[in-house]
Amino acid sequence: MPLIKRFCDKLPADAHKRERRKGARPGELLDAALDLFVEKGFAATRVEEVAARAGVSKGTLFLYFQSKEELFKAVVCENISGHLKGWNDEFESFEGSSADMLGYCMNSWWDRLGATRASGINKLMVSEAKNFPAIAAFYQQEVIRPGHALIRRVLQRGMDRGEFRKMDLDYAVYSVIAPMTFLILAKHSMGVCMPDDLGLDQKKYIRTQLNTILYGLSSSPVNLGQGPEKVRA
Repeated sequence: MPLIKRFCDKLPADAHKRERRKGARPGELLDAALDLFVEKGFAATRVEEVAARAGVSKGTLFLYFQSKEELFKAVVCENISGHLKGWNDEFESFEGSSADMLGYCMNSWWDRLGATRASGINKLMVSEAKNFPAIAAFYQQEVIRPGHALIRRVLQRGMDRGEFRKMDLDYAVYSVIAPMTFLILAKHSMGVCMPDDLGLDQKKYIRTQLNTILYGLSSSPVNLGQGPEKVRA
């Protein structure tokens, strides 16, 4: 099967051409768009607002991006999917254990994405994807599928090296994704996801979730996976 040409793969070439246009300010437009998408959501954000916040005219914005949808896609490429290749490259030369690799994956994801304003895009997709199927399909192709592949790579490495037990990777990836998604929702939901008096320490939370993923809740690690429903390899 031929590889599908991904939107983000061709973005740099397009951006390079646009940089030669008079009055072009792609960086300011993407920054302004990210802020407004996170603040207001995709549906409520208007291109006029993005242009005004970037200090350019609406016409200038359309020199770069033909629609709000294309602008949103460029924001995702710039702030989220662009990190995935870097992680894959880093994993090529990673020399630690697979447990260390998973911990690095979760912590670096938080440092580079979760702790930044770009994490608001994840919450936006959770709340609005069903109303914008084209955007949802794009996000699946550029973020979800490559992200899943990255986590599968870590878990597969652990199984191949005998560090992790055999598991169904189609479902095991969500053991990593679910707690990180909660962390984003907690960040952008003004404490609705957790008690007001807890005070979430993100790094402590990640350490705890990583420990649970690696060792479960059992006090006898030797018994892990020996329940009535054994994990399908």
